[in-house]
Amino acid sequence: MAESIGIFGGTFDPPHLGHLILASEATAQLKLDKLLWVLTSVPPHKLGQSITALDDRLEMLRLAIADEPAFRVSRVDIDRPGPYYSADTVKILAKQNPGAAMVFLIGGDSLHDLITWHEPAQLVAACDEIGVMRRPGARLDLAHLEKEIPGLKTKMRFVDAPLLEIASHQIRKRAAEGQPFRYYVPAAVYEYILDRGLYGARG
Repeated sequence: MAESIGIFGGTFDPPHLGHLILASEATAQLKLDKLLWVLTSVPPHKLGQSITALDDRLEMLRLAIADEPAFRVSRVDIDRPGPYYSADTVKILAKQNPGAAMVFLIGGDSLHDLITWHEPAQLVAACDEIGVMRRPGARLDLAHLEKEIPGLKTKMRFVDAPLLEIASHQIRKRAAEGQPFRYYVPAAVYEYILDRGLYGARG
């Protein structure tokens, strides 16, 4: 049976418990053999925004997933020049893992915007499956999406994800304002943020 590999991309600035819970649920529900955390160097949709140094984000991600054997950090979008489009990322990972089933993970909110992505049809074609992490009670207009991106519906599999109101931008804001954020991130990530003084955090 072919190995099943999940692809979970993001800036992870910082990686938090919400990311880990979603990744764990996707791995279990989609029966993934491993999940690749694809750290994006400079996301096309965040050009011009202030993003924490790549080395710091990479180290925080390593610390966050260190105790889960199924989780791996992927440098696929670090060790190549940009721009970084998801379709290209999946194609490269498929070449690096011949014979494996590539499962691209996407949030329900992002799925709504998929038609605005760079070459969404190529992304869908490059994936064996698309794992959609949806919030409880979320409704998706699949008919509209299928009309715009033919073939999408047959590749979609849903991951029932718990409702977690945790976002990286909130953590950065809390750190900058001196508010507690200790239990939003893994302990090792919290210590790293304090040690490096990231986001204006003070120990």
